[in-house]
Amino acid sequence: MSLSAADAVQTIIAAGRRLDARGLAAATSGNYSLRLPSGRLAITVSGRHKGRLGPADVMVVDIDGVPLEGQRPSAETALHTLLYRLYPQVNAVLHVHSVAAVTLTRSLPTAREIVLEGYEMLKAFPGIATHRSAVSIPLFENSQDIPALAAAVARRLEAGPAAPAYLIRGHGAYGWGRDMEEAERIIEALEHLLLCELEALRLAGGRA
Repeated sequence: MSLSAADAVQTIIAAGRRLDARGLAAATSGNYSLRLPSGRLAITVSGRHKGRLGPADVMVVDIDGVPLEGQRPSAETALHTLLYRLYPQVNAVLHVHSVAAVTLTRSLPTAREIVLEGYEMLKAFPGIATHRSAVSIPLFENSQDIPALAAAVARRLEAGPAAPAYLIRGHGAYGWGRDMEEAERIIEALEHLLLCELEALRLAGGRA
């Protein structure tokens, strides 16, 4: 991947519009980032509506999340940078406050993971070639202590098994990929699968 900073800005702006059109960018929720050839990151500025981003709404931070411009990045920047440090192949990270992710995780208050099994849509995830697969999506408790949350996420992801995304209870989902297209595909597929799980839970009378 070899995106210039200007290309990264436009890629993030376009992703925000697409995710907003799918109902995945309500109010000022979520944050998006891309790895630059320098190893720095382009990331959305805090408090902006992601469906209405302009060039001034994307800034550059280093791999530790330290701003290199005079703006404030997302409060959850550390939840992005841990993924870039952990996975050298990752070049795009998306965080959305999806209705399915928020509702399903609140409905399963003791779950530490969501296991998605037997779905054709699983083939949207990297390395999955058949619906006869099961993918475990890690689930973390929400916290305003972002450094502590980032450390917990990093420890669990390092321990494996590999996952294409993770969830934060009552908050939303993080998905990542080799480029923005892959990250968007993972987020969109995850939303579909979580909606299926939520509907199955409803039909079962709310029993996990």
